[in-house]
Amino acid sequence: MAIYLIVLTCVLSHAGFGGAKMAIPLHALHLGVDAFTVGVIVALGALFPMLIALYVGKLVDRIGARVPMIGGTAGVVVALLIPYFFSGVIALCAMAILVGTAFQFFFVPTQGITGALGGPEDRARNYSLLSIGFSIASFLGPLIAGFSIDYLGYQAAYLALSAGPLCAVLLLWYKGDLLPKAAVLTGEAKKQGSSFGLLRNTKLRDAIVASALISIGWDLYQFYFPIYGHSIGLSASTIGTIISTFALAVFAIRTALPRLARRWNEFELLLYAIGFSGAALLLFPLFRDPYLLAAASFVLGLGCGVGQPMSMSLIYSLSPSGRASEGAALRVMFNHATHLIVPIAFGGLGTVFGFAPVFISGSALLLGGSWYGLLSERKSARPAAP
Repeated sequence: MAIYLIVLTCVLSHAGFGGAKMAIPLHALHLGVDAFTVGVIVALGALFPMLIALYVGKLVDRIGARVPMIGGTAGVVVALLIPYFFSGVIALCAMAILVGTAFQFFFVPTQGITGALGGPEDRARNYSLLSIGFSIASFLGPLIAGFSIDYLGYQAAYLALSAGPLCAVLLLWYKGDLLPKAAVLTGEAKKQGSSFGLLRNTKLRDAIVASALISIGWDLYQFYFPIYGHSIGLSASTIGTIISTFALAVFAIRTALPRLARRWNEFELLLYAIGFSGAALLLFPLFRDPYLLAAASFVLGLGCGVGQPMSMSLIYSLSPSGRASEGAALRVMFNHATHLIVPIAFGGLGTVFGFAPVFISGSALLLGGSWYGLLSERKSARPAAP
């Protein structure tokens, strides 16, 4: 029962958060700012989440998930209402900062506690269900945002997006006792005070770096595709629909993950997904037709959709007992470093050189990371010489 509560609240909360991530760049462009400034606004939403991720993970391991999840989801509601009551770029910046920061108090606990439900044999199923919940939310959020913007305006769109997180707050308030309680720390876990000490585990460190690479592909698409779509004259509802095809692909590939996992191990799947996503990014500057862009988005979603569940499962299994949320928080912190860097770096690159170099450079980064990771994995798998 607890896993279904987590998945349902994930759909409701992340739909609002994901819709906001699409609405922010479009709203900023509507207010007349350039691509680099849009990047700075989007990056503000990653700065404080990156700084507090480890604190949130330790907090959840210490007090349990219910209170942080309720507080974080309520914060998302408040953030989404800021541009409803206040107008201008400053209000948009305030919303970006608060919505990103608040969502971490929901996002980090979901990753840490999902692996604790049932036994080890249930872990893959639970993370698969959670990731499917995220993909459903990623489908709904851009659709709600896009059609609301086109037919109701930006203020009404934020109001509509706040409805899902508000329902999640009520669910967690009345049914939150179903969630796992605080972790019981082992003696070894208590001695290891530094979160960065977890990175001494080579496999855990590699999983976190691979997760950050797939996050770059995801971030580049979510941040830059609305700007690209706006530049070629697509409406907000068309952009939202195209982004939803990306989410459909994420959903489809995640339902197939159990079969893929029987053929390749989790880390290999993650590395292949990074390379596949890098190749898919090369398709976008080739097209202006919305149907072809939707097809390219679907292809990219197939690659990016593998990353989150594989990295979550790997990191949970490699984290010390009693420090699962802390391990998840390390992943979130590194991912947020990409959320911070990608909008500013690629926003500036696009402003100076145009759209094609943005997608090409992102592709080169992912393809290079995939190639290097697979090469290292194969070297480590070779038997040592006698």
